[in-house]
Amino acid sequence: MEYLLNSTTQEEDTMRSEFFIFFMFFISMIISGNCIDKKHYVLVHGACHGAWSWYKLKPRLESAGHKVTSLDLAASGINMKKIDDVHTFSQYSDPLLRLMATIPKNEKVVLVGHSLGGLNIALAMDKFPKKVTVGVFLAAFAPDTEHQPSYVLEKYNERTPSSAWLDTEFAPSGNKTSMFFGPNFLSNKLYQLSPIEDLELAKTLVRPSSLFVEDLSTQKNFSKEGYGSVPRAYIVCTEDIAIPMEYQLWMIQNAGINDVLKIKGADHMAMNSKPRELFESLEKIVTKYA
Repeated sequence: MEYLLNSTTQEEDTMRSEFFIFFMFFISMIISGNCIDKKHYVLVHGACHGAWSWYKLKPRLESAGHKVTSLDLAASGINMKKIDDVHTFSQYSDPLLRLMATIPKNEKVVLVGHSLGGLNIALAMDKFPKKVTVGVFLAAFAPDTEHQPSYVLEKYNERTPSSAWLDTEFAPSGNKTSMFFGPNFLSNKLYQLSPIEDLELAKTLVRPSSLFVEDLSTQKNFSKEGYGSVPRAYIVCTEDIAIPMEYQLWMIQNAGINDVLKIKGADHMAMNSKPRELFESLEKIVTKYA
């Protein structure tokens, strides 16, 4: 009887010891961040902007354990090219395409495109569909596979009177039209609900850009096998004046995007006016594709 009691006690001690070791290992994994489902977010800015526009979102994602790449497209941010030397949308997207080419075949990224950046991530999705977990369109131009890439821009221009562009400057630039957002357009159409500091930052850092409609109107449709095969999600900004909510919803329906979230009270620059809500929305979307 005494032998059985001693044997049982030894087994219990062993089990407790093993459980304690496992428990401590589990805790260390959490502390080190190894239990976090880490993703690689690639943030793509809109026209006239740069990587700087993501300065509030980037640290939030990184604090959650994710890897984040916010890049400057050609002739944007600190990229050394001038818009007059960028002739095609593909050339404009070159920094993004070169980044995608470096992603290992066994890895995937989460592409987030804002405004015109929606067309940049669509191009990347079309060329590298197996390297993208999900493409997220943030108040962005979202193309379909039935029309040319310029279709959503042409429809947008049809419904937008020239007076809506306020003090935006348009000028011939080789085979395209360049544009440069003026301070009134920035404050009244893009940043009307964002902190004044972010508006002032934008006034200092924006650069001339282009919609590249002329070039995009000559390109083939994005393919169903490429762009159309990648999961897509859309984040609607309810107070967006630049790309009004009704046009965002039309693009969602036209492109056949089913995963849709709304950020109430967000202007066009949701990363500035509602950075916490944007972070939470992205995490909700990515969780579905973990």
